[in-house]
Amino acid sequence: MNYFQKNKKNIIIGVIAALLIAALVALWLQKKVIHSADDIVGVVYPSTLLVGDTLLFEDKTQFAKTKRWNFGDGRISDKNSGIHFYDKPGYYQVSLIVDNKYTKSFPVMVSARGLPKAKDSAKITTTIDAQTQAMQNENVQFRAISDATKFSWKFGETGNTDSKDKMAIYSYKKPGDYLVTLYTEESQDPVYHRIKILPAYDALQEEEVSVEDSYARIDNDFKYRLQQIANGNNFNMNYNYLLRTYLCNNENTVVKVNDSKTNNFYMYCAGLQFDKNTVIQTVKVNFDDKQNCVTKVDINQSK
Repeated sequence: MNYFQKNKKNIIIGVIAALLIAALVALWLQKKVIHSADDIVGVVYPSTLLVGDTLLFEDKTQFAKTKRWNFGDGRISDKNSGIHFYDKPGYYQVSLIVDNKYTKSFPVMVSARGLPKAKDSAKITTTIDAQTQAMQNENVQFRAISDATKFSWKFGETGNTDSKDKMAIYSYKKPGDYLVTLYTEESQDPVYHRIKILPAYDALQEEEVSVEDSYARIDNDFKYRLQQIANGNNFNMNYNYLLRTYLCNNENTVVKVNDSKTNNFYMYCAGLQFDKNTVIQTVKVNFDDKQNCVTKVDINQSK
């Protein structure tokens, strides 16, 4: 009887054990070492937008050593997260390439922004794009949606012509209700827009106000600005106001929503403008030890 016959049972058991070990090693390698595009943790939103709107992108792939975003319009980025703007309408494939090996694609549809049609002598085609409420001393942007080439703005505070540009920025010195008037060569009749200017809070002029009331005013001011963003009003104006006035220009200030979800200030505000019908119920700000900068914002909101 040769060696194989003598040890046949042990040899078979050894082969089976070796195959099982090899299978377990292969499974471990597949889970721990071998990756695929399905393992990429990236997000692009919204998937439909207009030319000039903000597209947000973010990647949280844990195993990624390098990454590259290709937006389908000839531009790329190697950042973990950020924003992108499309100049032309069309269907784009946004690709996230991880370690020059794995690719995940996100379809994005960009539509043309509606513009006024060709001039009709019987119709007024000019409209005013501007917020209906702002704060005293805030820079308010007024934009004419028009095919006209000549513009004359009166913002209702000075009684004079305040600007002759298609897009104008004006800061009201006094609170109140104002009627904005825009003249163009398209029509003899002007276009009107009403805006309400709220009094600005000035800590130096409110020395008799209690500390609690002072903080409450800041909370309410913060809430008002966030609601403006949620309502689709001027993002940059309201965002930069909060960033400059309260956050000491720190975009990474912690934001906690409904006592659970935590984010940084930039990503929260960027998402807020696309999360329609959000109602900001309460805002509570927390300052640093020197009471100079807000370091955390607690927000309660609903839809």
